[in-house]
Amino acid sequence: MQDALRDFTASLPELLQWVGIVLAAAIPFVESYFGAVIGVVAGLNPVVAIAAAVVGNVISMLIFVLVAHRVRTTVRSGQTPKPETARRAKLRERFDRYGVAGVSLLGQTLLPSQITSAAMVSFGASRNAVILWQTISIIIWGVLFGVLATVGVTVLS
Repeated sequence: MQDALRDFTASLPELLQWVGIVLAAAIPFVESYFGAVIGVVAGLNPVVAIAAAVVGNVISMLIFVLVAHRVRTTVRSGQTPKPETARRAKLRERFDRYGVAGVSLLGQTLLPSQITSAAMVSFGASRNAVILWQTISIIIWGVLFGVLATVGVTVLS
């Protein structure tokens, strides 16, 4: 899939390749970290690749957070919640242990930011706190992987 995304990005006109990275990074499991790598490997300037990947991932995460907040508000206004699945219970336990900041910064090692952010909001975390910490996390992971990809491309060249 990453090869297809890289090829898609490289096939765009040079001035629009950043749009391909924004779109790729909006996909769960691609995120800012693989989006930045795809951009760097496709030949974009690393700063542009990282920025585009971060923007795409943040936009996608915001959509998930806002939808989850609306769903939670609607469900809590009159219906009883359904029992948690095992996966959701495990995520809630980590949320209770590490808080919004910890889950946001470390959660991307297990699940996409879109899923962890929506889950945290559905658990009752502040929508604004989730957006803040997820954005910080997305930036950190995107920069880290973008720099590693840049170093890797430079070394291999």
